[in-house]
Amino acid sequence: MASTSDIRNGLCIKYNHDIFKIIEFLHVKPGKGPAFVRTKLKSVTTGKVIDNTFSAGHKIDEVRVETHKFQYLYAEGDTFHFMNTEDYNQITLQKSTLDAPGLLKEGEVVTVIINSEDQMPLSVEMPASVVLEVTATEPGVKGNTATNATKPATVETGAEVMVPLFINEGDKIRVETEKGTYKERIKE
Repeated sequence: MASTSDIRNGLCIKYNHDIFKIIEFLHVKPGKGPAFVRTKLKSVTTGKVIDNTFSAGHKIDEVRVETHKFQYLYAEGDTFHFMNTEDYNQITLQKSTLDAPGLLKEGEVVTVIINSEDQMPLSVEMPASVVLEVTATEPGVKGNTATNATKPATVETGAEVMVPLFINEGDKIRVETEKGTYKERIKE
């Protein structure tokens, strides 16, 4: 049994007869009254995100997990296929277990969190950022250079990302996977 002081991002816990992954938390110590921890929990079975507040010292049921590196192979509808980079075993996961399926490129190596008790995959952690090629975007209009002006661009995975006006088709860009936002252009 763990307590609220052990809460951290990525921790998997049992709560309300389901397994949740903590995606955000904040320890709050008000001037009056007891301390508490405000959390955002993502269900690893349904993908639903809920807000929950734990009082300080509350016991939480931690789920023992292992992490393994898997390479993304391909997708079939809502089913994604991965291969373990150590023993080459393949697994299939539903789209709901992925945080940013639109930014997943074939051959990308991700970290899969697996429940130690029943060997069930719980969630997939993407790298902090990925490099993708822009396949379609409107050309930037000269003179339309207001501060921080952006335009939509479609990247090689099919996802749409808002990019600055100077980005053209064929450019490679770094995209932050957590928010799905443009970070920088990659110069070759």
